[in-house]
Amino acid sequence: MSAVKNGALARFSRIALGTWRVLEWKMRPTELAAYLQSCQELGISTLDSADIYSDYLCESVLGEALAHAPQLRHSLQFVSKCGIRLTSPRHPDVRVKHYDTSRAYIQAQVDGSLRALGIERLDLLLIHRPDPLMDADEVAEAFCALKQSGKVLAFGVSNFAPRQLELLQSRLPFALVANQIECSLLKSDPLFDGSLDQCQRMRMMPMAWSPLGGGRLPATGGALGDALLRIGRELGLSSEQLALAWLLRHPAGIVPVVGTGRLDRIEAAAQVMKVELDRQAWFSLLEAAQGHPVP
Repeated sequence: MSAVKNGALARFSRIALGTWRVLEWKMRPTELAAYLQSCQELGISTLDSADIYSDYLCESVLGEALAHAPQLRHSLQFVSKCGIRLTSPRHPDVRVKHYDTSRAYIQAQVDGSLRALGIERLDLLLIHRPDPLMDADEVAEAFCALKQSGKVLAFGVSNFAPRQLELLQSRLPFALVANQIECSLLKSDPLFDGSLDQCQRMRMMPMAWSPLGGGRLPATGGALGDALLRIGRELGLSSEQLALAWLLRHPAGIVPVVGTGRLDRIEAAAQVMKVELDRQAWFSLLEAAQGHPVP
């Protein structure tokens, strides 16, 4: 399986578990703990969260589960994001949704995530969205302080364009290691806008949110649906598995973030980590997705 050739990223699993909708899974803390344990045993050990998910409750829910399975605090890799402030009854001081990448806010949100999750450090912290008011020097100061304190091991961004990532990287004495972007057969822009080129050049980990097109891909029709079914039958894969295999085939080492509370889907996703599409199958899916052959 193609992967980013960077030893610092070896601890992250090839597929991550997304927890954006963890409250919708309606699991008791003990059930969620057992689910996380099963994911880890299947090789999906990277846990993707954010301070704002589930109206600021996601990481507390995860923390309650981890309290029932404390061994997972050492066998999972924790990825969190910060920088978005939502209007919410939990934060009456926020009058309008906005971004905040000030040093004080980044540090406060990391402390909040660690406290909610019940862990001592994050494996990876991402700036959730590009902030038009981002002071790259101030973000760099926050990152350096968090790294020195041991609260965060590595840093990255999410939804950043190459030029925005390069600005922040220019202020840091260490390398950013990830950019989490929307990428799927229904959203193939990162193949052509420089995002994946940059990740490969800098040996960064591209993480793909919504890798199944927000759930639309397995049931999509038309040429893409036909291609997924046809090639899937040939390889013994479901359409969902094939869509994940298409992402995993990319040499930049894309890590799909699969957000599901269903163990059968996690088991199916884990099987894909052993699959590598050949070039013609990969390009057949790209052609079907774009509606035309490559030039």
